[in-house]
Amino acid sequence: MPAPTVVNVGFYNYVMSDRIVALVSSESAPMRRLIQTMRKEGNVIDATQGRRTKSIVFTTGSVIILSAISQETLAKRLNTGDIGLDEE
Repeated sequence: MPAPTVVNVGFYNYVMSDRIVALVSSESAPMRRLIQTMRKEGNVIDATQGRRTKSIVFTTGSVIILSAISQETLAKRLNTGDIGLDEE
């Protein structure tokens, strides 16, 4: 059985790549409101380690993951298969 592919979403926090649905910038007001709503519902995993949220990772479940890494970098890691051991 092949090992599952994971992606580093920052600070050695990993997400299964087959569970990722979308990578979205957190800059817009609607995304900020979505984060607050999801946080109240308890459906947010904060992987920013206190840093500014640059991207939101939507998963196949009802959970979103906040990352301090840009969605461009995360998309590059997904496309190349690089799990991102070097931190930004």
